[in-house]
Amino acid sequence: MQTVSIDLGQRSYPIHIGRGLIDQQGLIAEHVRNRAMIVTNQTIAQHYLDQTLASLGNTPCSSVILPDGESFKNVAELDRIYSALLKENFDRGCTLIALGGGVIGDMTGYAAASYQRGVDFIQIPTTLLAQVDSSVGGKTGVNHALGKNMIGAFHQPVAVIADMSTLDTLDDRQLKAGLAEVIKYGFIVDADFFAWLEDNIDALLARDTQATAYAVKRSCEIKAHVVEQDEHEHGLRALLNLGHTFGHAIEAAMGYGEWLHGEAVGAGIAMALDTSKRLGMIDEPAQTRGLALIQRCGLPVQPPKKMTPELFLKYMARDKKVSAGTLRLILLNDIGHACVSSDFDHSALHATLRHFCA
Repeated sequence: MQTVSIDLGQRSYPIHIGRGLIDQQGLIAEHVRNRAMIVTNQTIAQHYLDQTLASLGNTPCSSVILPDGESFKNVAELDRIYSALLKENFDRGCTLIALGGGVIGDMTGYAAASYQRGVDFIQIPTTLLAQVDSSVGGKTGVNHALGKNMIGAFHQPVAVIADMSTLDTLDDRQLKAGLAEVIKYGFIVDADFFAWLEDNIDALLARDTQATAYAVKRSCEIKAHVVEQDEHEHGLRALLNLGHTFGHAIEAAMGYGEWLHGEAVGAGIAMALDTSKRLGMIDEPAQTRGLALIQRCGLPVQPPKKMTPELFLKYMARDKKVSAGTLRLILLNDIGHACVSSDFDHSALHATLRHFCA
């Protein structure tokens, strides 16, 4: 087991990374205050719910099982978590355990942030995307038909337990979607990691244990470093949203679940590269290099044919990075060097939208 620490003062917590962690007696239980509620989905419950319950030993624990999929990341399903807690008289000393991917992690975290004005929760991410991104940093929430993750709160977990054994049951499409968040870190702040990914992407796709362990650990280290400096996304943390403004527009317009989050982010990064090139911020070799890595991950570099410039602009106007009515984009100055920009030439953005929606 390797551990990455995220230093947030009294809200600091460990990110444990390794194989077989769910089965490690006491590892989960040591972070439970008195009794626990496991929140998971129908798919993950079949694989890992009994294991998780067994590892908790004598810790009192209940569970609630939600439907699987992004389309169920909404207030109606969130209410099922609240109802389960209330029916069993869970008090403010309880701990929620998010056992699943990004949808379960985000929903459980928001339930923990809001139930009785805040209770503890533990992240046990079971997808690559969740292990390298959504389980770390305390962003929680649910989707709205008009915008992704527009209802939520910042609420840090007390621990993240990334059991890489859970990736053994992850299908190839979900694995590739997770790689979108991995390569994002190389694009925004770490050119050396980007180069390592170019050399090792085939090993990651082949599920090589050593390569995957390094990719997860390095991704968590980068995210922890960013979150430590800007927990509530006032500036630097926005860099973690490279490709997401375009990607969230795709998800919302297509209907949640039609495209996986990582697939939409892959196309979104390709569009951010194009806008950066049109603004003269990166040159053609950097753009070509970036597109090549996205494609080698098996991710799309074009949005769905249904998308139009008007649809993109409609949903991008509701993006959380909009400030005082001004859209902010995450753009690239080079591989490994991203920036947040609000004063860019919008004609470049419109040219990108026309090009990709042609």
